[in-house]
Amino acid sequence: MGILSNTVSFCQYQVSGEFPDKDLYEWAADRLAQNAFRAIDQTAEELSFGWVHFDDPSDSSFATPRAFWRDHYLAFTLRRDQRRVPAVLLKAYQEKAENDYLSSNPGLKWVPKDKRHDLRNAVRSILLSKTLPLPAMYDAVWDTRTGVVTFSSLTPKIQELFEYLFERTFQMSLVAIHPFARAERVLDKSLRPALQKANCAPTDAVADLIKGNRWLGWDFLLWLAYQTMNGPAEHTVGQPGTAPHGEPFVAYLNDHLILLGAGDKGAQKITVAGPQDSFRETCTALQNGKQITEATLYLEKQEHVWRMTFKGETFSFGSFKCPAVKPERDSLTDESNEWEAVFYERMHVLEEGLQLFDSLYNDFLNERLSQDWERKTRAIREWLI
Repeated sequence: MGILSNTVSFCQYQVSGEFPDKDLYEWAADRLAQNAFRAIDQTAEELSFGWVHFDDPSDSSFATPRAFWRDHYLAFTLRRDQRRVPAVLLKAYQEKAENDYLSSNPGLKWVPKDKRHDLRNAVRSILLSKTLPLPAMYDAVWDTRTGVVTFSSLTPKIQELFEYLFERTFQMSLVAIHPFARAERVLDKSLRPALQKANCAPTDAVADLIKGNRWLGWDFLLWLAYQTMNGPAEHTVGQPGTAPHGEPFVAYLNDHLILLGAGDKGAQKITVAGPQDSFRETCTALQNGKQITEATLYLEKQEHVWRMTFKGETFSFGSFKCPAVKPERDSLTDESNEWEAVFYERMHVLEEGLQLFDSLYNDFLNERLSQDWERKTRAIREWLI
């Protein structure tokens, strides 16, 4: 689902690099046009990828501001078309080709290895030419004020493709906003030395920072589970954004948790589903050394509710559901202006949900990096019993 959908899965990046000393619109339009999507419907090519309009995946021209320009946002979509030949079909046609080859060469009992390879490639090329490419679209929104890019996919291969194409297009690099990076973003400067002291990564490489600091996700979700059952579940907005500073909201886990831990036969995964009245099954798993790695998190502010599948290792957001955004239509409304209005409202509620999340994460970090954490861990251990 795209970013304009009320439910979307996404990750976030921080852009590393500087904008050129030229008109931002002209520069972005030129870079996007140079790396625009090219259709392969009328060719035999297997794969094509590039940028298309955020609002219209069939259009890959970037000659007007409406194509991608949204105030301080750049909004565009990665389109990836690929032809795929089913393995069963390829096998059947290759067997036929090999049988035909043996029939025309009666002196042979089997097809030589090199010839089999050539036949397979020929069959595959013929089948590809008769197969329509399957399109897939993934939205990206770049906030040029903060340098944060929101990308609507959690699939590692698609993320790698997006990172490659973004860097090739804009000559800037993307750095994933992982748990440690998000902690650095939300923490007050006075606590950043404590965070650095707790850093368990051997290097500053993103993979090391994620793997070495998995404790951030584990402890955060454990803290949330305890807070859900024992309170206080109430928090206040403490990070910059659209919601007023100090406004109260509620955060809690429910419905779905995944725990992971080592066992005699390797890693063991436990899924706890359904409304959590007492978290007894979760407590038992935690007592046995499991860690909560994923959970359904709710954020409520007044009548508005945000719901997400939160992944603790990477701090990516699956099935992030915001308060509904619906276009208001009348006979005088221009459709393009209507969808621009939906875009701004959608970004407003999405960013507000992330503001609440960052405020919640900051509350956890303030406790986790303080002397009070020892007292909290004792209380959590008593709760688990």
